[in-house]
Amino acid sequence: MRDALLTVRDLKIYYRTLYGYVKAVDGVAFELRDGEVLGIAGESGCGKSTLGNGLVLLKPPMKYVGGEAILDGKNIMALSQKEIKRIRYEKISIIPQYAMDALNPTKKIRQIVDDLLREHNSSFEEKRELIEERLAIVNLSKKVLNMYPIELSGGMKQRLVMVISTLMNPDVLVADEITSALDVSTQRSVVQMLYEMKEKKAMKSIIFITHDLAVLYQIADRIMVMYAGKVAEIGPTEEMVRNPLHPYTKMLLASLPKIGVRFVNERLKGIPGYPPNLLNIGPGCRFRERCPKAFAKCEQDPPIFDLNGRKVSCWLFERGDER
Repeated sequence: MRDALLTVRDLKIYYRTLYGYVKAVDGVAFELRDGEVLGIAGESGCGKSTLGNGLVLLKPPMKYVGGEAILDGKNIMALSQKEIKRIRYEKISIIPQYAMDALNPTKKIRQIVDDLLREHNSSFEEKRELIEERLAIVNLSKKVLNMYPIELSGGMKQRLVMVISTLMNPDVLVADEITSALDVSTQRSVVQMLYEMKEKKAMKSIIFITHDLAVLYQIADRIMVMYAGKVAEIGPTEEMVRNPLHPYTKMLLASLPKIGVRFVNERLKGIPGYPPNLLNIGPGCRFRERCPKAFAKCEQDPPIFDLNGRKVSCWLFERGDER
């Protein structure tokens, strides 16, 4: 087994409101191994993007409440703004969810890149060869460097942000919903480009956040499924898809269309009910109101059970196997 590059323990990131705290990430724990792609999946509002952004760009209204994220021997959640700015892009970087809007519209691309590099004691000229190499990987001409963001299409801006976010060869890259605004064929090409960048050592490991399990099946070594701010299940991608353990993971997969299966032969199965309100939420399994296997003990918070490397947060597995 590869060494852990990033270790997250009992991490809590809340949103402060006039009515109390929204517990968007509430006691999340996982490891990101050196050289792996860890996929994080779950429906909208499960906390996956809050988790990814909190690790890199923690800012109001997000509030770090507790836990730790150990990278290079340091709890990055406890670093000052000056310290986190120093390691951002070098140790940990992010391709934001709305990458198409992440570029300053008043500056040419070359100036945007040069500003970033100068913050890290480098310059455009020093990195010119690397910049042009990375542009070629994502099928962009070096002519884009003399353009303004408004002159680029949405897909071009998406790929350009992929290049900018990896210029310092970070240990950890968070890719937050980078395929959500793209059509299916473009999604596939973007995933392939990201994987090629990893092969060329543009980053060591990737946290790939998406609601689309089909995308994760193409790229992820392991998948972590989140529900309502908590970890539901973690395991190797093939095992998660072929043999999901947590009731939520099973129902999530059952709601997706299958290749070669016609609607008239097998209808998609939605998950009944709605996710819980995370504002001042109390104890208990957060999926219990929608779970067909819920029982009395689900009124208590389930721990994470380790089943030969598979991790699942469900009382059904208290004795090592499902009821």
